[in-house]
Amino acid sequence: MESAAEMALPVETPEESPAPSALRRFRSDALAMTGAAGVALLLVAAMAAPLLANGRPLLMLEGDGTVSLPFLRTFFAPDSPEYLIEQAFNYALLLVPLLALWRLLVKARRRRWIGSCALALLLLVPFLMCRPKLDRRDYRHLAVERDARAWFAPIPYGPFEVVAAPYEKPSARHWLGTDEIGRDVAARLLYGARVSLAVGLGATLLALVIGTAVGLAAGYWRGWFDLGVMRLVEVVMCFPTFLLLLILMAILSDRKFEQSILIVIAVIGLTGWIGLTFLVRGEVLKQRVLPYIQSCEVAGIPAWRTMLVHLLPNISGPILISFTFGVAGAILAESGLSFLGFGVQPPTASWGSLLRQASEDPLTYWHMTVFPGLALFWALCSFNFTGEGLRKALTPR
Repeated sequence: MESAAEMALPVETPEESPAPSALRRFRSDALAMTGAAGVALLLVAAMAAPLLANGRPLLMLEGDGTVSLPFLRTFFAPDSPEYLIEQAFNYALLLVPLLALWRLLVKARRRRWIGSCALALLLLVPFLMCRPKLDRRDYRHLAVERDARAWFAPIPYGPFEVVAAPYEKPSARHWLGTDEIGRDVAARLLYGARVSLAVGLGATLLALVIGTAVGLAAGYWRGWFDLGVMRLVEVVMCFPTFLLLLILMAILSDRKFEQSILIVIAVIGLTGWIGLTFLVRGEVLKQRVLPYIQSCEVAGIPAWRTMLVHLLPNISGPILISFTFGVAGAILAESGLSFLGFGVQPPTASWGSLLRQASEDPLTYWHMTVFPGLALFWALCSFNFTGEGLRKALTPR
């Protein structure tokens, strides 16, 4: 029979694993969930841009019964200077819902994985087979001339179409007005979200890979290797990002290189990994002296496996938090560079370039200041709120 002292002891319950515990803390944070919802809405708007703003009909039914999808060719082969980024977002728009549907239909993990890979490869085929074709027809007038029924996107204008007088104020026809040459601002804002997310995610991912690799190696091997690597990092820290970007843009523009987004991603990514390197190195130095790392060394596990399999998962929390804040910083950097004329080049839509068009008279052209500014504010707050929520969830007191 149990004694009174034994009965008074608290009953031990199994501890909650770290991932569900962090997810529960994140969900309980209203500000973090608001930021996550803002990020999700921004991603959906960027991916669905061709369905929300398009000068070509999504469906056209002519008088003789002919049915056509005029927007489909430009969906697979965009007639845009930054066609690689456009194709990437269009590919994601098709792939994400199909993968979600496949996941619901197939329960076996192996079949789900094989099917997902096959689906991703099959979707690449139309994007690789189609080639851009210049099409300047005005389908709005064409539908009237042919007495055809045409179903357009909610914003029936493309980001490059000149459809009205310059600097028109917001109206029922143009919800957010027009820019300096008469292009619809709402359409350009939607496609500008693609630019901001491409630069933010691409540049931060590049910086994350470089910074994590350098920080892992320096913190793990320590000694003279750490000393030499960190001195090189301090030298790279002195490179001026704006000047480097200006030089590269001047060189590549002379060579008729049109993918200016790729240049911006490369420059911001190659100069933005310094802070992450210091963060990763510090975390590795703390983990390096713990018994599980010493056990890996005694067991003869290769250094690369110790770093990637055992060490990296234990420092992934600060890296994920830094990535989220880094995306916001890269979006702001791209907007600043485009505002100065050194970033994404016209005619590609960019929030920074839209703000620049109102710089001559911000009060008169207030719609060119307010709406791009609100979009930029929305993106930065969403990523920063999400990052702050992750910080609280992954590093609780």
